[in-house]
Amino acid sequence: MVRCAGLRRAGHDRRSRPAAAPGYRAPAMTHTPTPAPAPQREQSIRAPVLWGLAFGAVQAASPLALWWLDQATVQSLLLALIAAVYIGFAVADGRPRVIAVECTVAGAFVLLAAAGVTGSAWLLVLGYTGHGLKDFWQERSHYVANTRWWPPFCAAVDWLVAVVLATEIIAGAGFHH
Repeated sequence: MVRCAGLRRAGHDRRSRPAAAPGYRAPAMTHTPTPAPAPQREQSIRAPVLWGLAFGAVQAASPLALWWLDQATVQSLLLALIAAVYIGFAVADGRPRVIAVECTVAGAFVLLAAAGVTGSAWLLVLGYTGHGLKDFWQERSHYVANTRWWPPFCAAVDWLVAVVLATEIIAGAGFHH
């Protein structure tokens, strides 16, 4: 019997249902598998990664536009800038622990970037590679809320710049005037 707030509805009493015919079996409930989310997931990060590679190429070439600064200075400023973006995402997330962790991580990248201004250019490669790993972790863990497109975008930027910088170091490019 179906009851709603203590009321009986006419025609919905179990006892009033007709009995099933002898030998009748109700159809078995079958599980219909849902499509695997992987193809959709791959497609959903394709655009941010492609945009990240395009932006990374611009970022890798940006010292050409700022010729009066050392290449290390330009790349250090950009590393500090992209590290600081995560502070904004953490504030948007709003959880105090996330804000504290992201500020600490961003601070570490700013210190690494500052050391890269006058130190070895390999520090910048380390910084960009490490930041890309942080982005990869963020993509997997979703530690900071509402960053769906940012981690794959930023990881593509970071890793492309790290590869370009490492290639330039190996080729003997000077990072300091």
